[in-house]
Amino acid sequence: MSELHKFLFEGLPVRGMLVRLTDSWKEVLRRRDSSAQTPAEVRALMGEMAAAGVLMQSNIKFNGSLILQVLGDGPVKLAVAEVQPDLSFRSTAKVVGEVPAGAQLEAMLNVGGQGRCAITLDPKDKFPGQQPYQGVVPLHGDQREPLQKLSEVLEHYMLQSEQLDTKLVLAANDEIAAGLLIQRLPIEGEGNLGARNEDDIGLSDAFNRISMLAATLTSEELLGLDAETILRRLFWEETVRRFEPLSPRFACSCSRERVGNMLKGLGREEIDGVLAERGIVEISCDFCGLHYHFDAVDVGGLFAGQQGGGELPPAAGAMH
Repeated sequence: MSELHKFLFEGLPVRGMLVRLTDSWKEVLRRRDSSAQTPAEVRALMGEMAAAGVLMQSNIKFNGSLILQVLGDGPVKLAVAEVQPDLSFRSTAKVVGEVPAGAQLEAMLNVGGQGRCAITLDPKDKFPGQQPYQGVVPLHGDQREPLQKLSEVLEHYMLQSEQLDTKLVLAANDEIAAGLLIQRLPIEGEGNLGARNEDDIGLSDAFNRISMLAATLTSEELLGLDAETILRRLFWEETVRRFEPLSPRFACSCSRERVGNMLKGLGREEIDGVLAERGIVEISCDFCGLHYHFDAVDVGGLFAGQQGGGELPPAAGAMH
C-alpha cells in the first residue's frame, strides 16, 4: 500500500517526509498503453516525478492541483506529474526520440541546454481573474553546469522560490516510486532579520548534519527498505516525532465533459475536418489510457450553442 510519512526532529527546525508509491505507481504503468515501449529511464523519471509531486503537495498543503513538468529539447519532450490536495496523482511522459541506455536528465531533456522545470499551482476555487501561479527554473545550476538528477533541479527550485534549504532523494523502478525530503524550517522572529547569532549557526549545522545523513541513502535502500527501517538506520541518534501516515493514490481527472470542452476550444472547422477524414474523433488520455469517441451526432451536440470551459492539462490527451 502506498504511504506518505511525515516527521519532525525534536528541538530542531527540521522536518521530513518519506513517500513510497507501490500499488498506485504500478497502476500508473499498467494504464499506459505503450508502457512496454516506454524506456526504463523514462519510466523511472515518471516515477521520481510522481514521488516528488506528492512530497511537494503535502509540504505546501495547497488547495488546488500541483503540476510538476520537465520539458526540453531532447528525446523526451515532456514529462508531467499532477497531484491533488488529497494526494491523488497521475504521471505521464511524451517521448519523441531514442533515449540512450542509462540516460540521465541532461541526455533526456537538456541536450541543447534548453530544458526547464516548471511547477504550477492551480487553485481549486479561483477568485475572478485569478491565474495559476507558475515558477520556472532551467535544468542547470548557478554556475550553468547541467543538472543530471531531478532531485538536484528541485532542490535548486526550493532554494530559489522559498529560500529554504532542502535535501531530496528520489528513486523509482517498475515496482515502486519513492522519495525522501528533508527541509530546514524558517526560524521565527529575529532569527530571520539579518545577523546570524550562535543559535542560528547551530541550527544550520543541525540541518546540514541531518541532510548529510539523508544523502547517504542509496537508491537500492530507498526502493527496498520499508519506512521504519530507513528512518531508524538514518536517524538513530535523533529524536524523531512521526505522524500518522497518509495514503497517496492514483486518480485521473479526465472526463468526457473536459474532453468535449477541449474539442470546442479547437473549433468546429478543425473537428469537422477530422470527422470528414475518419468518420469519428477519438481522444485518448495520456495519463490513464481511457479512450473517448465522438461521432457526428456527438460533435453536433458540442457546438449547439453550449458554453464550454477549461482545457485538459498539458499532455493529457492525444487526438486520433
